Amino acid sequence: MQRRTLSCLISLASFSLLLALLSSADASVTTFGTGSNQFDMTFVEIGNPNNPGDTTGKPNPAGSVAYQYQMGKYEVSEGMIDKFNASQSLTIGHGSRGADKPVTSVTWNEAARFVNWMNTSQGHQAAYNFTTNGVNDNIALWSSEEAWQLGGENLFRHKDAYYFLPSTDEWYKASYYEPVSETYFDYPSSDGSKPTAVASGTAPDTAVYDQTAPADVTQAGGLNPYGIMGMAGNASEWEESWYYASNNTVSSARASRGGYWSDGGTISSTNRYSRLPDNGSIYFGFRVASVVSADDENVIPEPGSLSVWSLLGLAGFHVIRRFKK
Repeated sequence: MQRRTLSCLISLASFSLLLALLSSADASVTTFGTGSNQFDMTFVEIGNPNNPGDTTGKPNPAGSVAYQYQMGKYEVSEGMIDKFNASQSLTIGHGSRGADKPVTSVTWNEAARFVNWMNTSQGHQAAYNFTTNGVNDNIALWSSEEAWQLGGENLFRHKDAYYFLPSTDEWYKASYYEPVSETYFDYPSSDGSKPTAVASGTAPDTAVYDQTAPADVTQAGGLNPYGIMGMAGNASEWEESWYYASNNTVSSARASRGGYWSDGGTISSTNRYSRLPDNGSIYFGFRVASVVSADDENVIPEPGSLSVWSLLGLAGFHVIRRFKK
């Protein structure tokens, strides 16, 4: 009897461990910077390539992406920008709520400078074509031979960029697409319903809105179906894309979306904002997207969801079998 009880306890412990592993499935961690200026960024894989676009949100359609890519699990924090500032000559100004808070008051141009540094510091091609030295200067367009062509020509982004600001479709899909049922949700929650407003935390189907301040980037509400945090509330996030059409005018207004901590009416798929690329906002932050590559030695893969679910099934079978004896 004692041996059977001990075996059940071990099986239950294994089951709990596997549940914990599942929470970080299909994620990878990359380290940027050196010495005291190092920081980690976690990326979540967005699969389901060639998914259809959503015809119910804004813009219409939106969210169709022909390729796999990765999205930052969390918003970029003030501390990350501080370590960027200490690592090279350009300096990006921002809000001052704390190192773990989402960075805000950053322009699109400054966010693009940060992303370029992420690329070049890892030996990759810069995503955006800055031809002048001012941290808030506008980019220049890439030529058609240099430009990103997957899913259509994108003259803002270089074809060989590894890290980049998410386009409208990349952001929309990562936020509102439900990969199991292959449908779109109105909100980035587990079932598509409006998440409950909280000041901070990670409880499922919660988000940081209708509050007086943003939460830490790792405490910005529950994860959405892809396992990403903070896409409803906390800070509104820059998209790479021009608000109105294709990326072919460097001074044109860029889009942002996702709502922010003080407003709960702006977190659904039907809300989108515009702002000039050299004009920041106390409500605007950003997150980073990237390509998927198994060759990057700086990426540490975590357990994939399929393998974890398989192990969970085996563990569950083992527990049930023990209890039935």
